[in-house]
Amino acid sequence: MSNPDDRADPSGLTRGEEQIVPGGEETGRTPDAAAPGTPRTLVRSPYSDGEWHRLHPLTPLLRGGLSLLVIIGLIVANLRERLLELFFPLFTDLPPGELPPDPVDFLFANNLILIAAGAALVTLLVLLVLFRLSWRFHTLRIGDDDVEVRSGVLFRTHRRAPLDRVQGVNLTRPMVARLLGLAKLEVVGAGLDANVKLEYLSAKDADAIRGDILRLASGRRLAEAGAGPAARRSLVTAAADTVADGLQGIVDGEDFSDTELESIVRIPLGRLVASRVLSGSTLVLIAFVVGIVVAASVSTLWLLFTVVPMFLAFGAYYVRSIARGLRYSIAPTPDGVRVTFGLFTTVTEVVPPGRVHAIEVRQPLLWRPFGWWSVTVNRLSGRSSTDSTADQLAAVLPIGTRTDVERVLRILAPGLSGDEWTLVFRDGILGPVDDDPYVTTPRRARWLRPLSWRRNGVLLTADALLLRRGWVWRSLTILPLARLQSIGLHQGPIARAVRTATLSGHVITGSVQTTLGAIDRDEALRLFEATARGGVAAAAGDRTHRWAG
Repeated sequence: MSNPDDRADPSGLTRGEEQIVPGGEETGRTPDAAAPGTPRTLVRSPYSDGEWHRLHPLTPLLRGGLSLLVIIGLIVANLRERLLELFFPLFTDLPPGELPPDPVDFLFANNLILIAAGAALVTLLVLLVLFRLSWRFHTLRIGDDDVEVRSGVLFRTHRRAPLDRVQGVNLTRPMVARLLGLAKLEVVGAGLDANVKLEYLSAKDADAIRGDILRLASGRRLAEAGAGPAARRSLVTAAADTVADGLQGIVDGEDFSDTELESIVRIPLGRLVASRVLSGSTLVLIAFVVGIVVAASVSTLWLLFTVVPMFLAFGAYYVRSIARGLRYSIAPTPDGVRVTFGLFTTVTEVVPPGRVHAIEVRQPLLWRPFGWWSVTVNRLSGRSSTDSTADQLAAVLPIGTRTDVERVLRILAPGLSGDEWTLVFRDGILGPVDDDPYVTTPRRARWLRPLSWRRNGVLLTADALLLRRGWVWRSLTILPLARLQSIGLHQGPIARAVRTATLSGHVITGSVQTTLGAIDRDEALRLFEATARGGVAAAAGDRTHRWAG
């Protein structure tokens, strides 16, 4: 039996293709038409009916309209003297009527003002038409098996994200978009530059679509009985309603109706600010200040040109990192772990079960007296390696106490048993203890780890490979065996001389450290074989990629 979603669409692209072809007028199917015979339940959004839909009508304002603001800014910058004379004559030091030469004088002197005004009007109309066409040809479809996006006027692009490969769904609300009641949705795929971006949608539709995508990815299906076709509204009405909802949403705050009543972790503002001050960046800043003082004492004037930019850069870093940690929340949902953060730009990520490939608990030296830790994860981001935001969501707990860390780990790694939690917390994070179960650096190789030889250890449990390291910067890495791609052993000339080896767990690349050196060679070989067998067995019994079915 053929699937209704497998029908060829009018653009000539069949499902699963991703290519660029010459485009034409959008002739997609009517958005309100329901796909007959498709079993669907739990639907929340009218977009999730397997048909092609356009994005929000205010999308051109954010995607293309910002370029108009740049052009207006350039015009204002070139005519600032004339504008000041026109609107604020008291603040100018020029005699009335005497202005420096500017493009307006040239246009008047050569009788070109009408031609310039006509050219500006034509340019504006062309841009508006292009923005309108771009919006009209940018459509999305959510089916039972994938999410698809088509875009482009002259050159058509068709992107497809299979739902069984979805690694997460990110919901971003930039400040300007929040004022307009809009949000960006990003479906994280399992590949390099494989994400499918839906920008922009109304905040309510984006949240509903995110829930539908996660439900479909979990193995459940959506049904027609859940939601009827969307009522048609004019563009003006839709835009006005969205802006009103956006302003009300800023007042009311974020909607966490699909999570627990409150976040399992709260980060006080004082702790957040103190954690940023007690960081490695502050040590670098102190070193710069000392260097500047020394240089100033010997009259090195050129260093003065670096002082202001340096302090501005550090100030921007502190403000950005603190603002990013504000309004932080983390809570379990039926579709995964939901993490929200950000003051000006709000980012919400839902990581489904089985999509976390590595977990690391870290503690810098300056945090140790306060008992603070951070938690980071490795997961597929679906972005290119050159994307500066690829690791933006790596830190799922920016700063927290031991109790906070335990709560976060229990929802990130729910499969660990009670005995394994003892190995993680008492022996791993807080260890070593007297009866340390970890395999550590042998006595003959302690000079390779003079400070951390007691903490430098590895332990294999029934569900995970645990790597413990560091004395100045403590850390514990948890590698779930079901997510482990392979295991490796490395030995250089020095390691061969002292009969040690380096053990590496191969998972998705990220900020989590997955290697541990200076381990006894014979113990490393034993762990290599046992981890390989445990990884195969864990992967064979893993069902977290379809957590509802």
